Amino acid sequence: MSKGILGTIGLALTLVFAIPVALLGLQFLALDGRPLVGVAFLAIAVLMVGIEEYLTTPTDLPGLVLGKTIGTVVEDPTEESETGDREENEETG
Repeated sequence: MSKGILGTIGLALTLVFAIPVALLGLQFLALDGRPLVGVAFLAIAVLMVGIEEYLTTPTDLPGLVLGKTIGTVVEDPTEESETGDREENEETG
């Protein structure tokens, strides 16, 4: 999935907060012998990154709507040239 510069910065900021939570989970899991708490912290870290990556936010909606609208209103010029070439070949051939 391609990201703009703001999306990349947002992911980096999310990782700044998620990595310490994951490390805390690993500490509880491996060193302290509290697997339930460790797995819970690891799950929270994974959810932090997953939600940031895949959740559609209100700021994403205008871009999605605009992309779908442009796709239905404006036709792709490469599709027109391909169908035009086929029609010309059928007429001459």
